[in-house]
Order: sequence, then structure tokens, then C-alpha cells
Amino acid sequence: MTTEDTDGIDGTDDSAFTALGALSDPVRRNLYRHVAATPGDVGRDAAAEAVGISRSLAAFHLDKLVEAGLLTVSFRRLSGRTGPGAGRPAKVYRRAEGEHSVSVPPRAYDSAGRLLAEVVENAGLDRALQAAARAMGATASSTDLVETLRARGYQPFWDGSTLRLRNCPFHALAAEFPALICGMNLALIEGLAPEGGWSPEMDPCPDGCCVALKSSRKSSDESSKNKSIDDRSEPQPS
Repeated sequence: MTTEDTDGIDGTDDSAFTALGALSDPVRRNLYRHVAATPGDVGRDAAAEAVGISRSLAAFHLDKLVEAGLLTVSFRRLSGRTGPGAGRPAKVYRRAEGEHSVSVPPRAYDSAGRLLAEVVENAGLDRALQAAARAMGATASSTDLVETLRARGYQPFWDGSTLRLRNCPFHALAAEFPALICGMNLALIEGLAPEGGWSPEMDPCPDGCCVALKSSRKSSDESSKNKSIDDRSEPQPS
């Protein structure tokens, strides 16, 4: 579920200002970035280590981000053990599903986006949209695809030899027009990806983007590494 908090013409939505204002502190901003980009839950110790602060300071700022609606909290045993002696469940954090935005002065780009998406879908212009997205991606293509995707808000992370995308920059529109927007997104990433080294495909990340990318280079490196290990394990002639 996605919620959008925007600045209204007759007044302001205080919840949006509160949420975004919580990120004015640089430590809090770094903690949010780390938790938001991490698949799964993040404990206080891991968050503190990631940004180089004490556990108590991390706990304080993480809970402030929860109060602002930017993170959610749950409890689980990080050791994986159960039963007597397993210890108390730890407090863990993950990115909240809500979407907060403020425009000063008020703007309604989201409404225009929905209207345009509806017109394109009703007119059956999916292929034209994909061609335009692929061409736009090609103009911004870079040899460092991971950094390009990170700069565009996808929050990429490695899952073996697959590059998955933690965030969908088009989440609100994709929820209403999944076939149209996900097809456009795949075409855009195909344009961004350097030829020969990557294979973008539809492979949704839970709570993230619908597209994943296979790296032929990383797969080749892992195959070579595994072959070397296998060769070493074979008995050598005396």
C-alpha cells in the first residue's frame, strides 16, 4: 500500500513535513539510507556499525525515524535460536511502505502521470512507450551500471550473480498500471545496461522492483572460480 502526503493548496500536511524533517539530521539520514537499502530487517548493532556510531545513539535515531513514519519496527531473535536460553527478541527495523512528498509551492505531477499513463494504456501505445524508455536509457548508459541504478533510486544489491533492485522509483504508477509501467521500466533498464554484460528480465524483488539483472561477467567469474575449486579437489597424478 502506498500513501502520498503532499502539500495542499489550502493548508499543509504536517505528517509529510514531520517525516521529511526527521531526515535533516545527517546521522539519521545515513541510518535511513542504510536500512532502506538493506533487504530484510536491520538490527541496532548492524545499523550502528554501518554508519560508525554507538549502539545507543543508533537506537535513539532509529526510533525517531519510526516515530516519523519512515521505518517500521518488529522483534525477532537475531541468533536464530529458540527456546530457553535463546535470549530476548531484538528490535529490528525496515523501511516503511508509506511514500512522503512535499511540494512548495504545490504541484500535482503525480496526477499528470496517472492521466498520461491511463491515456497511453487505453490507446495501446505500450510499444511506443517502451521504445522511448529504451532510447532514454541508452542516452544515460554508463559502464558502471550499479552506480547508475543507485543514482536513479533503484537501491541495487547483489543476490548471488543477480543484481536485484530494492526500490521501484515508479511504485505508485506501477501499482495502478502494472503491465504498462513495468514494461516501460524493463525497457528503460535495458537501455541503461551496457550491451553484452547484462541481461535485464522480469524477476520481481519482494517489496521492490519488478526487474532484476543477470551479470554474465559475474556468472563467468563464479564459474571459473568453481572450476578452479573443482580442479584442486581432483586427485593429482603421482
